[in-house]
Amino acid sequence: MSKLKFIDLFAGAGGLSEGFVRAGFKPVAHVEMNKDACDTLRTRTAFHWLKEEGRISEYYDYLHGITTRKELWSKIPDHLIKSVINTEISEKSLPTIFEHIDEELGSSKVDLVIGGPPCQAYSVAGRVRKDMTDDPRNHLYKHYVEFLKKYQPKMFVFENVPGILSANNGHYLQLIFDAVREAGYELDKKVLNAQDFGVLQDRKRVIIIGWKNNLEIEYPQFYKVEQRFEVAKHLFSDLPKIKSGQGEWGVSPYIQDTNDYLKASGIRNGIEFTTQHISRFNNENDLEIYRIAVDKWVNEGKRLNYAELPPRLIKHNNTKTFTNRFQVVNHKGVSHTVVAHICADGHYYIHPDIIQNRSITVREAARIQSFPDDYFFESNRTAAYKQIGNAVPVLMAEGIAKEIKTLKNVFNVE
Repeated sequence: MSKLKFIDLFAGAGGLSEGFVRAGFKPVAHVEMNKDACDTLRTRTAFHWLKEEGRISEYYDYLHGITTRKELWSKIPDHLIKSVINTEISEKSLPTIFEHIDEELGSSKVDLVIGGPPCQAYSVAGRVRKDMTDDPRNHLYKHYVEFLKKYQPKMFVFENVPGILSANNGHYLQLIFDAVREAGYELDKKVLNAQDFGVLQDRKRVIIIGWKNNLEIEYPQFYKVEQRFEVAKHLFSDLPKIKSGQGEWGVSPYIQDTNDYLKASGIRNGIEFTTQHISRFNNENDLEIYRIAVDKWVNEGKRLNYAELPPRLIKHNNTKTFTNRFQVVNHKGVSHTVVAHICADGHYYIHPDIIQNRSITVREAARIQSFPDDYFFESNRTAAYKQIGNAVPVLMAEGIAKEIKTLKNVFNVE
């Protein structure tokens, strides 16, 4: 039986897509406006194709720097590279996007549409910064619905931040529900937490799931994974110990054997190295604050209040708000939410090991988002952090995909 096919909209670096691929679905197209994220998607597409062809060593050659990205991409069928569509989804671009997807589909049908529009317009933080009422991103759902109308998938998955529930007093959410129902679908929503899917991160997201209104199904039941692992002990412990400004963009060997969590999550999946374990350089002022924050958190279980620092270390005039701007990753349990702001600075994601005294690396951030260690984020360190912060955790996506796949009378998959 051929794999179930999906289209990924507003795809980002592919966290949602990766989860569905691991659950046995096949991407027809990824649509994403950010070039760096599209380059990451193309590299991951090369990984999956080479793996299926029994040529995975050619992907590892790229990670080792033996071959270039251009050479890597040239090894896979051209239509797969073109299936990553680097464009903004708009009324103007829809016909061209549809044309590309139709060419890739041929006579096949789309089983599923996944993805979530950029969340800034729905986020509480975004609404604090400015009046978002007229932000065009509030209306990207209309373009999402156009894909449902054209391709008539049996189901769809729409992901967004919890702020979408309260944006404009729930008006935007109601508009989405009305538009989807008018297109011939029934739908429901729940706030799901990534840690309940085995991700070592407290990350809540609204997951809207819809289905053709002639299907007699309900919103899937997701069963919580018992969380018994810790960030420091199970997620970070096998990575080389480095300090501020150290690490490798390329290959880094592990310093310990794998463990139950890394195996079960698929983060370590057989190879003896990873990449992008590289940290930011921090000035001495920040490093001293990091030491205070780690000591306070690890030894007292308390968060640092910026306003209570010694005056000589305070460089921001604002000591009334964002007083938690320096925060240590929880070493004993799950991390707090990783967001795109990690690309600006690492102060909110300080490594819990006071000896290393730094913010977390690109690879550590990717692990908190449950990306496998062979996932390579293209462009540069800042772009990689941004892609990771915007992503859907892979394990969460996989859990959702597996449950959807088993729904009776929908896909009829054994």
